[in-house]
Amino acid sequence: MLNSLRSLALLAVLSTAYAGAVSAHHSTGMFDQAKTIKLVGTVKQFQWTNPHSWIQLDVANAEGVKEEWSIEGNSPNQLIRLGWRPGTLKPGDTVTVLVKPMRDGAKGGMFVEITLADGTVLKQYDR
Repeated sequence: MLNSLRSLALLAVLSTAYAGAVSAHHSTGMFDQAKTIKLVGTVKQFQWTNPHSWIQLDVANAEGVKEEWSIEGNSPNQLIRLGWRPGTLKPGDTVTVLVKPMRDGAKGGMFVEITLADGTVLKQYDR
C-alpha cells in the first residue's frame, strides 16, 4: 500500500512538472494578441518543420527598405488539415499576411492568415 501511494505521489509530481513544460512551450506571451498587422511581401523561405512552421517574408518598410520578417505558424499536421501543403508557399511568391506582432517590436509575429496572389485565403486555425 505504501509503495502504491509513493508511486501515485511521484506520478502526480511528474505530471505537474511535465504539464508546466508543455504549457511553457506553447506560450504565445511574446506576441501582442491585441494587435493584428498586415504585411505585404515576398516569400523568402517557407519552413515546413515541427513543432512549428515558419515563413520568412521580405517586406518593404515605409522608406522602401526591405526587412525580413520571421512569422511563426502552426505545426504541419494542423496546417495539412486546413489545406496547406509543403509547397503552398514558394520563394518569390507575393503574399499578404495577417500576424500578431512581437511585443518587443522585433520583425516577427504569429501567423493568423495569408492571402495568396490568386486570392486564396489560408488560415492558421480552423476558426
